Amino acid sequence: MDDLVGAYEEVVFPLARTATVDTVRIGKTRHHIPVLLEVDVTAAREVLAGRRREGRDDSFTAWAVTCIARAAAEHKRVHAVRRGRRRLVVFDDVDVSLAVFRLATGSGGGERIPMPFVVRRADAKSVAQIGDEIRLAQTRPLAPGEQWLAAEGSVPPPRLMQLAFSAPFQLRKWLFWDRLLADPFRVKRTMGTVMVTSVPLTTRSGTRAWAVPVGIHPLSVALGAVARLHDPERELLSMTVLFDHDVIDGVPVALFLRRLTELMESAWGLDAESDAARPATMPG
Repeated sequence: MDDLVGAYEEVVFPLARTATVDTVRIGKTRHHIPVLLEVDVTAAREVLAGRRREGRDDSFTAWAVTCIARAAAEHKRVHAVRRGRRRLVVFDDVDVSLAVFRLATGSGGGERIPMPFVVRRADAKSVAQIGDEIRLAQTRPLAPGEQWLAAEGSVPPPRLMQLAFSAPFQLRKWLFWDRLLADPFRVKRTMGTVMVTSVPLTTRSGTRAWAVPVGIHPLSVALGAVARLHDPERELLSMTVLFDHDVIDGVPVALFLRRLTELMESAWGLDAESDAARPATMPG
């Protein structure tokens, strides 16, 4: 051991991470504009805390996805996808992509790998349904080779994906990414039109962090930390919304954000009628 270097461990870089590297690399070329805001989630947190005391395992993230999807469904242009230079495809249904940790089998046994999971038609589902789908996805172990998939059943076979991830970026970009991103319908089938990530970082001193995501979706939302304030007692969620300036301008985005804030601050979706639990189904 080199005394100047000290102890270290060298591990294999998983090729599946190449998809994440590609996403960030391509995302940096997009004309995305971040908006940082704070949302009062006091009412929603109180309802969720009461449900936990009753033994219900309702997810804050699932509730946030419900609100984001509902606001996007009411302001559809925020998740529109470009088709060529002169057209936009504006979808009615809102498909939301999340990262879920799944247990790898085979050579990667014992390791949990973050995998994209798409909640289909999230705007038409309750908090309970979305939460059940996420938990169900987390319990499904990854079969050998499945980590190459960008979304279940929607991309080339694992061996072909492994070969692509081993190729130079420009070749991989031409073979896969350019063809995927040029087709709005493949985009929606493969990865949805909205991405939601959660980075709930709070330091011991109470300092909060805003995450500014980089991605390839037309609409991305990063949920940050929740801060508890006093006098009056309230809880504020740090949130970043990333929108594609090629697709939409500031005023429609402001209307979307106003609606999203209204939904979240009123704890929308957590009333008994709208959150009636129904069996969750995995997307086919």
